[in-house]
Amino acid sequence: MCRILGIVADEPAQFVFCLREAPRSMGHLSHEHPDGWGVAVYDDRAGWALRKQALSAFSDPRFLEAAGESRGQMMIAHVRKRTVGPVAVENTHPFESGPWVFAHNGTIDEVDHLRAESSARRLEAVRGTTDSEVFFAYLMTRLDAISEGARATEEAVDRALTRAVTEVASRAGFGACNFLLANGETLYAFRHGRTLHLLDRNADDAPVSELPSRRTGTVMETRWLPRQRAVLVASEEITHEPWARVAEGTFLKVTRRPHPNVTILAAR
Repeated sequence: MCRILGIVADEPAQFVFCLREAPRSMGHLSHEHPDGWGVAVYDDRAGWALRKQALSAFSDPRFLEAAGESRGQMMIAHVRKRTVGPVAVENTHPFESGPWVFAHNGTIDEVDHLRAESSARRLEAVRGTTDSEVFFAYLMTRLDAISEGARATEEAVDRALTRAVTEVASRAGFGACNFLLANGETLYAFRHGRTLHLLDRNADDAPVSELPSRRTGTVMETRWLPRQRAVLVASEEITHEPWARVAEGTFLKVTRRPHPNVTILAAR
């Protein structure tokens, strides 16, 4: 089991609070999920910046550094509790391919099916030994099929990914495949077999500037700017704000422009 966190913001945001300081931050969760950490941050000027280590986030100073320096319009973070594949950097999420970044939570039992449905080119690009990276290859194969050498439209991407997740979810023995997939403009999230929660911070909401830690009672600043809008998707509620539980079988997307917006693409 692992933990995933995705954030889409309407302007450059600092992510240190959610990564390191929140009551159930990724750093805090790494005590229970100690087998590697990864943080991918997207900035319009620099694109994706991916940092990861096959170490426990709570004991790795490089995680503290990465969290403190994380700033952009989009982020995907992951802390791992290994099930398939040894503890190694090549098995640490997120995985990256071109403009796409991917993180998975769960254990997939039908990896052979995914391999059979993935292209040789995508399977050759797999570097680790996890079910998660093969699942990423499967999704990228579906996107390759609609691009034909040109950039696919957002609507075509929506349809291809919706078909892909609907097909695997219909297989009774497939396993758990919660995931986050993002390309800097859009973040896709799927709940199948694990918990997933959503928080929509509207620009009209009064900013929550202080939150008490459940563990220590210490009051900490969120560092979110007044009138800044952001959407967060996470395995569990990492703050005391009004998160909504994502229903099992839901496939959703969060677009970034002009402001973060959530659309349900499929639901059970």
